[in-house]
Order: sequence, then C-alpha cells, then structure tokens
Amino acid sequence: MNAVLDIDRVRFRYGGDWVLTDVAFAVAAGAFLGIIGPNGSGKTTLLKVMNGLLRPQAGAVRLNGRPLAGMRRREVARVMAVVPQDAALLFTFTVEEMVLMGRSPHLGRFGFEGMGDFRIARAAMDRTGVLALAHRPYDTLSGGEKQRVLIARALAQEPRILLLDEPTAYLDIRHQAGIFDLMKDLNRRQGLTVVAVTHDINLAALYSDEVLLLSDGCVFGAGPPEAVVTAENIRGAYGIGVLVDSHPATGLPRVTPAGYAGGGGPDPAP
Repeated sequence: MNAVLDIDRVRFRYGGDWVLTDVAFAVAAGAFLGIIGPNGSGKTTLLKVMNGLLRPQAGAVRLNGRPLAGMRRREVARVMAVVPQDAALLFTFTVEEMVLMGRSPHLGRFGFEGMGDFRIARAAMDRTGVLALAHRPYDTLSGGEKQRVLIARALAQEPRILLLDEPTAYLDIRHQAGIFDLMKDLNRRQGLTVVAVTHDINLAALYSDEVLLLSDGCVFGAGPPEAVVTAENIRGAYGIGVLVDSHPATGLPRVTPAGYAGGGGPDPAP
C-alpha cells in the first residue's frame, strides 16, 4: 500500500487523561477513509493530530513518508487541507474572499493574489456549486451552502489530501447526501485522498473504502465497511444494540438501532 498518511502508535492527552492511546493506521493514496465512534472517542483530536495542529506526546505522524513534526505549516498546507464544521469569523467576508484564503500557502512574499489565484478560486467555487454566490456575504448563507464554500476554500489550496471534521453536522438528509456525493466524486475523478470524521455510521459505510472505528481513544476496528460495521463492533464501541443488514441498492452494511423491543437499548451502567 502506498500510504500518504501513516499514523504510528500515536498517544495524545490534553491534561491527565489520554485522549488517544496507541492509535495506528495508514491511509492509502486515493482512499476514502471514514472515521466513526461515539462522542468523546477522540475523532476530532485525531484529525487535528493528523494535520499537525496538535503534536502527540508519543508516536509519530508521517506525510508521504516524512515526519509531520519536521515540516513547516506552509509546506503541509500545500499537500493537506482541512474542512472544519464551520468558520468562526471576526469580520464579514464574501464567498469569493473566503475561497481565496485557500490560496495562502501558494502566495508570494507579499501575499497578493494574482490572476491565476482568482482562476483557481473560481474553478473551486464552480466545482462545488457556489460560483453564483461569489459576492454573497458568507455569514448570510445556509448551513449547506457554508459547507460547500469551506470545501471550495480547501480545494483552492490544491491539496492531495482532504480532512473533514463532521462535514454534514446540522445538515438535513438532502444536504448530507449532497456533501458526501461531492466528496466521493472528487475522490474518484481527481484521485483526492479523503478522510472524513462523521457521527453517521451509515454515511461512513456507504461512501468509505475503509472505516476506522474509535472507542475511548483506541482503534476498535479498521478495514472495509463490511468488516467494521457489524452489530458486535457497534455494541462494543457505542454500548447499544443495533440491527445490521445490507443496503438494498449497494449491499453495504446498514445500521438501525434495535430498540428496547429487540433488546438493543443502552447497556446498563456498571
């Protein structure tokens, strides 16, 4: 496997308790990896460690075989882009201005955008369906529109790896499908490596080539959706019984809470 990201026995803690413990896995070039797990399992922290925003107390992250800790932020940003859940802004920016921010790692000494940067930004907006919103203030957009703008900003970086933190949080089912369809299309057509943290197990199973299941900061399962998204694994990681069957259109795993009638309620507290 040609790994573009190698996470080698990473351990991380904010204070006294470990948030990540001996997390190890690799992401192949052109893969679509879905990271799932219950609240507090370490998903967002892991994404920040993968991007170099947090430095682990033990273990290492390697980007294309090079230790991430030894690389400059500008160098990393030319290869890897991050899409957050939302962007906290102190000032009002138009959509075009937001997307142009993605060009920062490629700008010269004085940080001025050229015509080429504008062309790349507009192409990213066109690719994500927000070109018509170019002159709209970002903070007036809907949740789905904002998410597409943030993806356009990431694409304007011209990365080879895209990390997304809960890209469909707070979106309705139509916009959830639209965002994941877009990600899968970029993955297939452009060979973009995609790593997406999501609470939605079914979306992860449907769109991902590989799934990483976290529980209490440890890797509980890793592999193809069929091997990871099982009733046994979900109960073990989430503490709730589920029914897992095959999606009628794709044959991939589909998860439904079993409910109390099926004996699938939350496991009792110890």
